[in-house]
Amino acid sequence: MNSKISEKDKKNWDEFLSNDQKLPDKDNFQTETKIKKTRSLDLHGKTLDDANQIVENFIKKSYQDRIHKLIIVTGKGLHSQNEKNPYVSKDLGILKYSIPNFLKNNPELMKMISNISDASIVDGGTGAFYIFLKKK
Repeated sequence: MNSKISEKDKKNWDEFLSNDQKLPDKDNFQTETKIKKTRSLDLHGKTLDDANQIVENFIKKSYQDRIHKLIIVTGKGLHSQNEKNPYVSKDLGILKYSIPNFLKNNPELMKMISNISDASIVDGGTGAFYIFLKKK
């Protein structure tokens, strides 16, 4: 190793020490990440009226809390008693069909919702759906 410091290196070092410019601390580097918050709600065993009210309150509260994605678990309707009642539509009485329909027909809630879509298998598949909320 060479113990002599060249004149050029000395000059560069003096310029560096006399400079007022702040250098970024590379050891304290933080990346800014956007965390998309998610909440889920399970409606198994709820009646249609109860489920609609619960979902409405859930959306309003989540929107206030700046939550981006909601997972609504309705179940697949396999245990629904609707097929026993001839006056109730088999499909529209099941929560997985009725709740999205309720939301789409509610202008107040649709102002907060950007999209409603089917859930992935990881989040419940055909027994669940996503609600994506708009930014507040």
